[in-house]
Amino acid sequence: MYIVTLLTAPATPSLDPSLVESLRNAWGGGDANWLAVDEAAEFPIEILPDNRWDVWGDLQGMGVDLVIQPAEGRQKKMLLADMDSTMIQQECIDELADEAGVGDRVKDITARAMNGELDFEGALTERVGLLKGLDSSVIDKVLAERITLMPGGKALLATMKANGAYAALVSGGFTAFTAKVAAELGFDENRANTLLVEDGTLTGDVGRPILGREAKVRALKEIAARLGLAHTDVMAVGDGANDLGMLELAGAGVALHAKPSVAAQCDIRINHGDLTALLYIQGYAKSEFRAS
Repeated sequence: MYIVTLLTAPATPSLDPSLVESLRNAWGGGDANWLAVDEAAEFPIEILPDNRWDVWGDLQGMGVDLVIQPAEGRQKKMLLADMDSTMIQQECIDELADEAGVGDRVKDITARAMNGELDFEGALTERVGLLKGLDSSVIDKVLAERITLMPGGKALLATMKANGAYAALVSGGFTAFTAKVAAELGFDENRANTLLVEDGTLTGDVGRPILGREAKVRALKEIAARLGLAHTDVMAVGDGANDLGMLELAGAGVALHAKPSVAAQCDIRINHGDLTALLYIQGYAKSEFRAS
């Protein structure tokens, strides 16, 4: 048995009941269950449809995300999340680079790295090198003035944790940022790279070993083992090429507003919904969402 979930952007909910019924009839689905009026609905099907990706493409043009998952084990016991452009709306290193006057150069490297065109570790050390000499107080300035949370994050964390899940923030970014974001959203732990500082300025280097793609996979394995969970119990979410390892290993790997080359490798692709989409695809109704 599979569950089909249809959802739209919460800010502009526009899920047409006739669309849900049309697809349900075409795929021989069971009764539709509305998780949120005009925003999210689901129904069961017995067979994975051959035309799922064709339909997915058509719905994307209508502002609707389509997710199909096995019904069993949908509600996860652990959330493993990327930070930059996932739990927050920015790339921290790009914001620091703007303050250092090298924004355009760093943003170009970031985009190519997240798209899988560059080796992550090499791209990170190159970008951090361009920040050499920047006053470390700029980190607090960027946190206060430039960093904003991705919509839906607080509800996602509060709801999953209220239902017994564990949450870990694992970022190729920096501990100075993950510590604050993790505390604000309610993550149980966070892992990231450390910007090295001497005499109040950035040295242009990061601590070793660098946390990249393999470190995220290792984090999933280590934390799941520590909690006595299977990989299938984990929901991972990210947007960049360095997230693909953990997205592939997790029971539910969610590409959230991801680079096209990354999304193409994932079965769960959220392009219109926000982080509350991760609750809907687990079967939570909006009325069950918890406030932070």
